[in-house]
Amino acid sequence: MAKIKVTLVKSTIGQIESVKATVAALGLKKIRSSKELEDTPAIQGMVAKVKHLVKVENI
Repeated sequence: MAKIKVTLVKSTIGQIESVKATVAALGLKKIRSSKELEDTPAIQGMVAKVKHLVKVENI
């Protein structure tokens, strides 16, 4: 299965709680923290919800 690298590039300060929870569920804690995740439909949906805060790369 393909993998993606998700990096938090903007702060979650001022965001609604569901966006903060989605960022935390992706495993991102601090700005510039990254995670390598499987490219599943569930992860794609989570990334789409927080696309204004993260950068996504295919690996």
